[in-house]
Amino acid sequence: MKRRQFARQIGLGAAGVLAGSWLRQPGLRIGHGSFQYQVDLNWGALHKGFYPVKDAHEMVQDSLGRLLLLTNHTRNNFLVYNKDGRLLESWGTDFPGAHGLTLKNEGGEDFLYVTDTERNAVFKLTRAGREVMRLEWPQESGLYHAAAAYKPTEVAVADNGDIYVADGYGEQYILRYDSQGRLLQAFGGRPGLQNAHGVAIDTRQEVPTLLVTARQQQLLKRYTMEGEHLEDILLPGAFICRPVVHRSEVYLATIWSGDGRAGSGFISILDASGEMVSAPGGIAPVYGENGLEPMRQAVRVFVHPHDVCVDEDDNLYVAQWNAGGTYPIKLIRV
Repeated sequence: MKRRQFARQIGLGAAGVLAGSWLRQPGLRIGHGSFQYQVDLNWGALHKGFYPVKDAHEMVQDSLGRLLLLTNHTRNNFLVYNKDGRLLESWGTDFPGAHGLTLKNEGGEDFLYVTDTERNAVFKLTRAGREVMRLEWPQESGLYHAAAAYKPTEVAVADNGDIYVADGYGEQYILRYDSQGRLLQAFGGRPGLQNAHGVAIDTRQEVPTLLVTARQQQLLKRYTMEGEHLEDILLPGAFICRPVVHRSEVYLATIWSGDGRAGSGFISILDASGEMVSAPGGIAPVYGENGLEPMRQAVRVFVHPHDVCVDEDDNLYVAQWNAGGTYPIKLIRV
């Protein structure tokens, strides 16, 4: 059976389940096709009085298998878990606008790249939190009139050390630096990029490329590593955050869906060809003559998903923005 035929047959999947009613169905699965999951709402839950979360913005897994959650609460910018959801450590008080978190292993050592939209900078940290480099507003580019115009949201780091910064809440450029922090180029910007929220390096092909989310346009854009635009992947009804490449798929937290109403998020999973094959929390993706038919939330498992972390067992950890200070939700692959 072809994928598109399969999607039509399974129809809306969980769409018939009323929002919230899944709580009374502990065995309920979300997702479609071979990407289905059981929901663990209690994973990582902590005492909010001791470990408060304002927005659970992003998550990564380090080389030892620990899961790092970035929050913009300056009592604990970082919460570090094991895969069972047990807290291992918490730290960080310096990032009131903590937004993007990227981990890159460089020479056998894990480094963290944090974007802060209030401090208007990117910070490179050791795994223990020591600052080793800071990228402030790119005045030398001639594209910015002041530091306040620069609000970086995400970073991707190439194997050669080049650093790509998405200025997704600022002037919508992708800024490319070398490993020492010297600005090499800037590309994108309005109107071609609108809400350039996330950036990632796609190494699934022999020649790496850049994936950039244009969230307001409901597009995933592909560029060469030198900034030449290659293609657009239209995802109507899916307001996507940063792309996360894992095995042959791309995972995208989808913060809003449909017409962009609040509280309507789900997860988007794309295959190697760029087609959506599963939408946990959303309706089943269906392709017609004009491509993907408009997506929307089916079950209110999520409020505003902001990032997805995928572990080696293909389980998902979903961090959420503006979700009542909640901790990540774990989706267990079944």
